[in-house]
Amino acid sequence: MADRSAVEVVTEALSKAAERKFSETVELSVNLKDLDLTVPKNRLEDEVPLPKGRGRTVKVAVFGSPELCQKMRGVADMVVASNELDDFAKDKKNVKKVVNSVDFFLAEAPLMPTIGKRLGVVLGPRGKMPRPVPPGSDPTNLVNALKRSIRIRSKGNRTFHAPVGTRAMKPEEIAQNVDAVLNRIVGKLERGRTNIESVYVKTTMGPSVRLW
Repeated sequence: MADRSAVEVVTEALSKAAERKFSETVELSVNLKDLDLTVPKNRLEDEVPLPKGRGRTVKVAVFGSPELCQKMRGVADMVVASNELDDFAKDKKNVKKVVNSVDFFLAEAPLMPTIGKRLGVVLGPRGKMPRPVPPGSDPTNLVNALKRSIRIRSKGNRTFHAPVGTRAMKPEEIAQNVDAVLNRIVGKLERGRTNIESVYVKTTMGPSVRLW
């Protein structure tokens, strides 16, 4: 099968999907091959900035010193200061609600052991353990980059999905995101593109259209 351009495939996927009362996510479905996924290094887990953004709000939370949290107010969507961490962790129902609603977490490095102990059981299975940042640093640029990023996680599955935009975006914008994500995936695989069996594009509830 000859390769088709991402914009051609995205346009077809959008045209074949019925109109919905909400802005559907557009996603890639990637099928891997010739990889032993019981070996951790063969599993994909990465954060990929999208050149045209997610097409929706991406929430970032920060755990840090009171000084850092003060600096991050208005930049991050949520801050939890070190002296508030115990109280935050005690409310397990609220913790789950927050973790489910926030896309990415950052934490000053010295807090990572405490976060792992108190919140790891909720954050870990969801692939949302915080990215550590050096104490006293200014992670504003990182927060802003994450607001246009997605997380890729194949875990132990040969097929995994990655959001690349929303139906409200232009096909050309979504196509640029598609190319960025596939370039990152190919770069992470042991044998590059030869480890990919097929790639499809689809909306949340629409039919799949093959890209590769």
